[in-house]
Amino acid sequence: MDDGFPQLDRDPAASAAANAAGLAAEEARLLALEAEYCSHGDTVHYTQFPKIFSGCEGSFMLDAAGNRFLDLQMWYSAVNFGYANPRLNTALKRQIDTLPQVASQYLHREKIELAAMIAKDAERKFGAKGRVHFNVGGAQAVEDSLKLVRNAKGGKSLMFAFEGGYHGRTLGASAITSSYRYRRRFGHFGERAHFIPFPYHFRGPKGMSKEEYGEHCVAQFARLFESEYNGVWDPKVGEAEYAAFYVEPLQGTGGYVIPPPNFFTGLKKVLDEHGILLVVDEIQMGFYRTGKLWSIEHFGVQPDVIVFGKAVTNGLNPLSGIWAKEALINPTVFPPGSTHSTFNANPLGTAVALEAMKMMAEEDYESMVMAKGAHFLEGLQELKRRHKIVGEVDGLGMALRIEICEPHDSYTPSKRLVDLMCDEGMKADLEVAGRRYGLVLDIGGYYKNVITLAPALTMSHAEIDLAIALLDQLFARVASA
Repeated sequence: MDDGFPQLDRDPAASAAANAAGLAAEEARLLALEAEYCSHGDTVHYTQFPKIFSGCEGSFMLDAAGNRFLDLQMWYSAVNFGYANPRLNTALKRQIDTLPQVASQYLHREKIELAAMIAKDAERKFGAKGRVHFNVGGAQAVEDSLKLVRNAKGGKSLMFAFEGGYHGRTLGASAITSSYRYRRRFGHFGERAHFIPFPYHFRGPKGMSKEEYGEHCVAQFARLFESEYNGVWDPKVGEAEYAAFYVEPLQGTGGYVIPPPNFFTGLKKVLDEHGILLVVDEIQMGFYRTGKLWSIEHFGVQPDVIVFGKAVTNGLNPLSGIWAKEALINPTVFPPGSTHSTFNANPLGTAVALEAMKMMAEEDYESMVMAKGAHFLEGLQELKRRHKIVGEVDGLGMALRIEICEPHDSYTPSKRLVDLMCDEGMKADLEVAGRRYGLVLDIGGYYKNVITLAPALTMSHAEIDLAIALLDQLFARVASA
């Protein structure tokens, strides 16, 4: 009956059901369009049921139904400072209103100050003057570094890299990435790297300590230079056939494998003795992911080149770059036009990155990240004691790993359980303190059985406890499935 007054919803359950049906219909419409018109050549369809998100804040992603998903991978460590970080968002909006666009052949203040800030910091830490060159994505910066190295080494195109290493999927970057599947269908476009074992202690030879295994790996590498017949060294002229060694201090896609603290000092000694450059890929581990601006700082060696990207802008606008020693990148040896991208050093990216660098300089991220990482790792160690499917846990700062294994021996890699965890996490039906949550997880590792954790550095200790509680439920669920 129409009594002239606004009609109240007399059936909330029916209204909620209608709303849910509408959301489901809209999601189905979008997924149908995606299936027909979007390339599947990216990584969306690694999962059987792609998820559509509609919002984000802090450590959480949100879907259209209002479900909250605690994100423990933060866009592959691109959003170190939390989703919608107010200070960095403000910096982006301010730049949009002042100088949002400028061709890369011209200068702007943000590019100059950002380059100076990064270079001065590196000079303080590593005792070497250098310069910074910008690009857009991490793989593009790796490509720039390859040109830089080849130029410095007289055109030498051979590189060393690690088994389990990942440096991108562009042409040159995939040649120094150890996974053959990234190259298999496309042929060879450059010299394939010589891949060297990384000290992955959990799956290394038994009977060695972590430090002993690190020394063993260095000795195996050094053996290549003992004789010319090992294929890399000409003792008559004292020259290596290889230009550089590309390293991730902690392996990223390889499963957040953390080497022993003595490993890189031994490796660098071999490289220096044979005139081989050390190129450090900090794309995933840079900007305090491990408690240092650069993760290589933990290991007491001086890099020749640093490649960075991802979290430099907190994921707000693509920006990447390289820092290199002056001898490699000064204008005489690396003149104008040596490499170029339309959007390199773009003003939106450099403005946000400059604000992020200032923020990192003003706050004690080192102490904060190490304390939170220790709290998180303590919780993971308790999960290992409780669940037979957890073979190993480890971490450095807020870069943490959980190696999932078959329960009969807690060692045999179990990709099937990790795949199930990722799907279950997307259901948003894990419950803590009367609230339902989902979990956003990322998979890595040599056997695709490692949960690689890269939570927001701004994550609270309460949110760390929430993460442990949700993982506890998830492990119990998949172990019984």
